[in-house]
Amino acid sequence: ALVLCLVPGKYTFADSVSVKPFLAFGADLSTKEKAQVMKQFGITNEELADYQTITVTNKEEHQYLDEYLASKVIGTRASVMIEEADAGRGIEVETHNISFCSKEMYTNALVTAGISDAKVTVAGPFPISGTAALVGAMKAYGEMTGEGVDEASSDAATNELVATSELANDIGKEKAAQFVALLKDKVVSGDLTSEDEIKDAINEAEKELNVSIDDEMKTKMVSLMKKIGGLDLDLGKIQNQAQNVYDKIKDMGIDLDDAKG
Repeated sequence: ALVLCLVPGKYTFADSVSVKPFLAFGADLSTKEKAQVMKQFGITNEELADYQTITVTNKEEHQYLDEYLASKVIGTRASVMIEEADAGRGIEVETHNISFCSKEMYTNALVTAGISDAKVTVAGPFPISGTAALVGAMKAYGEMTGEGVDEASSDAATNELVATSELANDIGKEKAAQFVALLKDKVVSGDLTSEDEIKDAINEAEKELNVSIDDEMKTKMVSLMKKIGGLDLDLGKIQNQAQNVYDKIKDMGIDLDDAKG
């Protein structure tokens, strides 16, 4: 049973009907490249019939990513496989040949997009950025449910993935994912909406994680967090779905607001 959902609270896997796991291939993959991606997914040609498949075009990738990335770095070959996970397992991400985005970055963005309890595998035929895989997930939602993609959720998720990747250039991938998760926690738990409130939260997160963010990145984080704050996300669900990210933050001795009860 699989419904890939990008509208927070509207669909869950428990509501879904029995369908096949889902594959979204980059449209520009050559036959050889597609075969390489399928090998990384662990799927043979014979087994492909057991999956629903779509393609993601370069035009679709630019539709979502042009606002946040230079055209020259927007990939066209990222592919994604999505499978249902047991209720309560959260988002589990595996990557192959992805250089720009870490597992934790995908996890954070997928949770922002509203996806619950899913195993997501992202692969390229050779080392690629992987940002377009998120676009594939969004298209999969539309194809499978017949619903239009929620623009606010998809934009915030795309914005988050790219901004976290850029932050990683300054403080490293792991710290960047933790920083965005912690900041998102503060914004959602405190219902922060003003620029000053979010800036204070950024300063707190810097101190708690012992990192330094430059002014340009702080401006990007304020913009991103304003979007996320407007999505009406449930903090307990965020923490549950991205448990692997939040556990690492807690291991540092950082107290997170517990909204699970």
